[in-house]
Amino acid sequence: MLTIEKTPYYKGTEVSCCVKYVLFGFNIIFWLLGAAFLAVGLWAWAEKGVLSNLSSITDLGGFDPVWLFIVVGGVMFILGFAGCIGALRENTFLLKFFSVFLGLIFFLELTAGILAFVFKDWIKDQLNFFINNNIKAYRDDIDLQNLIDFAQEYWSCCGAHGPEDWNLNIYFNCTDQNPSRERCGVPFSCCIKDPAEDVINTQCGYDVRLKLELERQKYIYTKGCVGQFEKWLQDNLIIVAGIFVGIALLQIFGICLAQNLVSDEGERHPSR
Repeated sequence: MLTIEKTPYYKGTEVSCCVKYVLFGFNIIFWLLGAAFLAVGLWAWAEKGVLSNLSSITDLGGFDPVWLFIVVGGVMFILGFAGCIGALRENTFLLKFFSVFLGLIFFLELTAGILAFVFKDWIKDQLNFFINNNIKAYRDDIDLQNLIDFAQEYWSCCGAHGPEDWNLNIYFNCTDQNPSRERCGVPFSCCIKDPAEDVINTQCGYDVRLKLELERQKYIYTKGCVGQFEKWLQDNLIIVAGIFVGIALLQIFGICLAQNLVSDEGERHPSR
């Protein structure tokens, strides 16, 4: 007698398929973004000759913004790749790797947020130290220079606590031994822009710190970037909080999808 063996039907197969491709789509975007960040970082390093002379990494006195692109891009690329392959091949090891490390990143972000709230004064001191340290290295790296210029223009500020912080830079300090033409000046990003000017006057900050305080206010921003950043955070607290909550929800969503697929795989293949 001919017997027809029935193919076992696993409950939740349709759900697993849906979860599988949603997780794959989620990670393909994550992976491509990571690849883009990593490519930008490596391209910037190549332009500065760092890739041909790796010892030059230690020569930079201040923070190199390229590091941010490389580290963030590298982490996103690895996690996105693990999530993509894990979802597509239903590989429980890669899915667990993805969910565990995404959970670890979420935990670190949560811890950093709590510590930042508890130790606000310490964070403020560290921000002040960070800005002053990078003021010293302003001319050492073009990416760092562009970052500082952007921050000073965006927040309408100059230095960490004021224009006098530029005394820390060898080109802008006011000592008599300084032969630089920029002596007692500030970078052009500290200058109050004239709306009628089409071309940026890069020499607008020359000798400006030789002027009296009231006269300086006509030409440059006199508030420090630490205070202006705090004010910006207070004014945009809802938007900033919304962005962080959105990122956190995306991470939780990714972890839940991965764990859902792992548990479903465990039910269908108990021996794995």
